[in-house]
Amino acid sequence: MKRLETGTALDGFRIVACLHAGGMAHIYQVTYADERPVPFDMVMKVPRMTAGDGAENIVGFEVEHQILQVLQGMHVPRFVAAGDLVNLPYLVMEHVAGQTLQQILDTYAQLRTQASVADIAHMGAAMARAAHSLHQQNTCHLDLKPANVLLHPNGHAVLLDFGLSCHAHYPDLLAEELRQAVGSPAWIAPEQVVGVRGDPRSDIFAIGVMLYELATGELPFGNPQTSGGMRQRLWMDPTPPRRLREDLPEWLQEVVLRCLAPEAAKRYPSAAHLAFDLEHPEQVKITQRGRQLQGTPFFTHAKRWLKAAGMHYQPSPLPSQQIEEVPILMVAVPNHEASDATLYSLRQAVARSLGIRPGARLAVVTVISPHLSSASDSDTSETSLHRQYLTQLQQWAQPLDLSDHQASYHVLESSDVASAIVRYAEGNHVHMIVMGAATHGLQMQRFVATVPIKVAMEAPCTVILVKQALPFERLMD
Repeated sequence: MKRLETGTALDGFRIVACLHAGGMAHIYQVTYADERPVPFDMVMKVPRMTAGDGAENIVGFEVEHQILQVLQGMHVPRFVAAGDLVNLPYLVMEHVAGQTLQQILDTYAQLRTQASVADIAHMGAAMARAAHSLHQQNTCHLDLKPANVLLHPNGHAVLLDFGLSCHAHYPDLLAEELRQAVGSPAWIAPEQVVGVRGDPRSDIFAIGVMLYELATGELPFGNPQTSGGMRQRLWMDPTPPRRLREDLPEWLQEVVLRCLAPEAAKRYPSAAHLAFDLEHPEQVKITQRGRQLQGTPFFTHAKRWLKAAGMHYQPSPLPSQQIEEVPILMVAVPNHEASDATLYSLRQAVARSLGIRPGARLAVVTVISPHLSSASDSDTSETSLHRQYLTQLQQWAQPLDLSDHQASYHVLESSDVASAIVRYAEGNHVHMIVMGAATHGLQMQRFVATVPIKVAMEAPCTVILVKQALPFERLMD
């Protein structure tokens, strides 16, 4: 199909300019043909349909048309309209401001500089949050790469190009019609190589590839062009990033290599868990994976190769269901006027919640007043207070069995306890909040909402209020 000329009118839209001519589609800036004001900047995406183009272009158009209409939120472009396959297939959507990650990487390469650790963590967390938003809507992107990630000026990421995506509630047209591994060779996950689609951890693998490239300037598995080359990631680990860049911290290598684990079950269980680690690096648990500087031994790769030869990945549950199975659980621990029985009851409630959710992450949080710290007294300095309360939180959690869970500890400063808890839950995609119930002053609660009541009313997730009901003598068991 020929490129559309500037000024061409099509189904009520007018072509302003061609912004991009790619291998899969042309992107045009458009406005309304009748010159009425547009609600936001718009682009029209028209798939290539020349004799040499494969069927995946049209199938990809159908997939994107199907999925883009049902996705919501700031992490995807807003859908406007679509043309039919008989006349001219096209998609009109929001034109989002910002730079793609590929443009950012190209700038680093041209300037011969590297992204700072803070920038890597910030961009990685933005990508993880965007992916988590998709997964909550039962969609896996399955083609995340630098060209398909746009960093908005306000800091959040917008994901583009859903032509290879999969929605759990819609027919998977690519799996049905092409019946082959589809994806971009440098970023495709191992399970996609063997034809399994619909696992949200495939997107986590792709984010890991982008983090690796941001950190080192290199691709962890190169850019293979054959199925044999792509299959190597089923058993091979990349060169440790710290071997290529000495100033990278161990925690960042730990995060990146966990994303790139050959088996999906050994990666982060959800993109929210990944974002949490990138935003709280001091809480990342460092293992040998983060410390290593030498590559994985030959015999380890050989054992994995034998295992991968007969490997059959199992389809994952619905993305939203999988997220619920491995949630981020938050417990709000009071730091004053809390009885031993209250602290014990909270711990028992957390233990029960973790016990039925293997792999869930626990965030232990307390809120202190900003007026407690002093700039002149070392004993009450901000640093000393935080260390004191962090120690108390760790002591509170010691009796818990956390062998199958990651735990982190956070001291928040705010004069509004309820708002601080709610903001933390929103910012970290917390699935459930466990906190003590205020059982005193019931008459007063009719007029003034207590902290637990305010949290329960405003929190974006489930809130479990734990009532102190245990006799004190139980604490002596």
